[in-house]
Amino acid sequence: MIEIYHVPGTRGVRAIWLCAELKIPYTVIDVDFSASYRSSPEWRRMNPVGKVPVLVDTDADNLKLFESGAMVQYLLDRYGQGLLQPDPGTPEHALYLQWSWFAEATFARPLGEIVNHLREFPGQLANEAALEEMRNRGRLCLTALEPELTQRDYIVGRRFSAADIMLGYTIMLATKYLPEPLPPAVNEYWLRLNTRAAYIEAVSGTT
Repeated sequence: MIEIYHVPGTRGVRAIWLCAELKIPYTVIDVDFSASYRSSPEWRRMNPVGKVPVLVDTDADNLKLFESGAMVQYLLDRYGQGLLQPDPGTPEHALYLQWSWFAEATFARPLGEIVNHLREFPGQLANEAALEEMRNRGRLCLTALEPELTQRDYIVGRRFSAADIMLGYTIMLATKYLPEPLPPAVNEYWLRLNTRAAYIEAVSGTT
């Protein structure tokens, strides 16, 4: 059984979505997202920097992971039976890795900074120039995605893969924190993703 400690709207969506796609048995455990709980010794034993999600694999000596991208790759390699990723060592797998890491390291970063800035400096305390710089980095990522998604239905070729799970979550953030609509091809891609039954399960909390 996979246990996913999660707060709705956070990166735990990725692991839940993948479990739903692969039919891996899982349970979602709600986490108190208050600053006091996340800084508590109890939660810091789960995640040393006090964030969510955390994944525990009870069938692997209670292996514990606290990075969503690592969770996705671990679940694929242990339970995926070759599904939802190209064969390792192929050019397609290299692109799969590129877009998976782009989704988190490059695209999600400025969007996460917007979230953190607004949490720390609410209302009139927010620095609009700083926020706009963060938004512009997010917009640049959408600009990079648009020609790629004009050519194909999914980010790596014709088939849905876990790279789409990684990227789909980040696009979900973009729809919340960038004020303008998504570019046309990215929007069509996003619509394809958010009508998948496994995505709907992941964001609804249904198991």
